[in-house]
Amino acid sequence: MARIAGIEIENEKRLWVALLGIYGVGETSAKEMCKKTKIDENTKIKDLTEVQLDVIRKYIEENFVVEGELRQNIFRDIKRLKDIRCYRGIRHKLGLPVRGQRTRHNARTRKGRGRAVGGLKRVLEKT
Repeated sequence: MARIAGIEIENEKRLWVALLGIYGVGETSAKEMCKKTKIDENTKIKDLTEVQLDVIRKYIEENFVVEGELRQNIFRDIKRLKDIRCYRGIRHKLGLPVRGQRTRHNARTRKGRGRAVGGLKRVLEKT
């Protein structure tokens, strides 16, 4: 297994698909990376030489913010929004949609499971 940007990549995958496993690298940037480094995107990871892997590692290091550093940047940006108490920060804090989506009928992913307020009343009458 090859190790790129701190991630173990499976040997059986094609290069561009394997690069998708790195947080911060999408399909477009993975294919662009293959073109810039002049490595065939359909080559399997196990068929790459150590020199080619080094070229990919260096390219990612120089041109992308990936994995832990990217996660920290995103977390820091959201924390800043919460600290300055802007609208987006308040929505993040409340766990509601941030980008203007409706919440009346949708937004289950952000709002969570609906629960009955005050519990359910049970009427058990025995005659």
